[in-house]
Amino acid sequence: MSMTKFFVAVVAAASVLHALPAAAKAAQCGNNSAGFQAWVADFKQEAAASGVSPSVLNRAFANVSYNKSTIAADRGQKSFKLSFDAFMKKRGGATIISRGRSMKRANQGLFASIEGRYGVPAGPLIAIWGMETGFGSYMGNQHTLSAVSTLAYDCRRSDYFTDQLYAALQLVSEGYLNPQARGAAHGEIGQTQFLPRNVVRFGADGDGNGRVDMVGSRADALASTANFLRGHGWQAGAGYQPGEANFAAIAGWNAATVYQQAIAYIGQQIDGQ
Repeated sequence: MSMTKFFVAVVAAASVLHALPAAAKAAQCGNNSAGFQAWVADFKQEAAASGVSPSVLNRAFANVSYNKSTIAADRGQKSFKLSFDAFMKKRGGATIISRGRSMKRANQGLFASIEGRYGVPAGPLIAIWGMETGFGSYMGNQHTLSAVSTLAYDCRRSDYFTDQLYAALQLVSEGYLNPQARGAAHGEIGQTQFLPRNVVRFGADGDGNGRVDMVGSRADALASTANFLRGHGWQAGAGYQPGEANFAAIAGWNAATVYQQAIAYIGQQIDGQ
């Protein structure tokens, strides 16, 4: 499928799928594993009634199970409460800066192309790439569809992750998400850790091969990240430090203030070398 056809399909499907989570609310959420299988059965019925192919549902849910690791991660995001200095130390900020400068030098053409297309310079993209997966070295080991399904079932943010689950089903149906794929604990995908809905909305073909591969293609992952930032108000040529025009776009990536500050600082150290 060409990227043009893919995004036409995405837009058409998204117009339907964005409306579907309201129909799925009848599936009863829960706060432990006891009701998960019943929830899956109800969700599959409602999704099928809303137009999702039974074959897609069967493939997607073939190996889905309640993921206790996902729940633990969702309840334990303590690093975002650290001071800036403690957060940078815990997340290896100095190493990200050092390696990030090397990554920028080694991929000058790619970053120039991305900045020309989206207006986003290398620094913040490299900062996100390094912070999220150590430049693609570790993208997670949790079963993606189990993670997203568990959070859709969990009462804390059921509506939000039900929407993510419908987006994941769309990616399965289009062949852009393997039902056996593994990633981060909340269902994030690829080298910069996109949730499924953001893959649908902002996924970009950075290497020109006609597909969006957030896992295997750094060009796709980085172009998609730039597209995300542009979609959240990034202005070409404007600053991205706290108080500057593009800092709000970084806030769109992650709601934690200390994370936003770290990305801005790391990006500045890389861009200003």
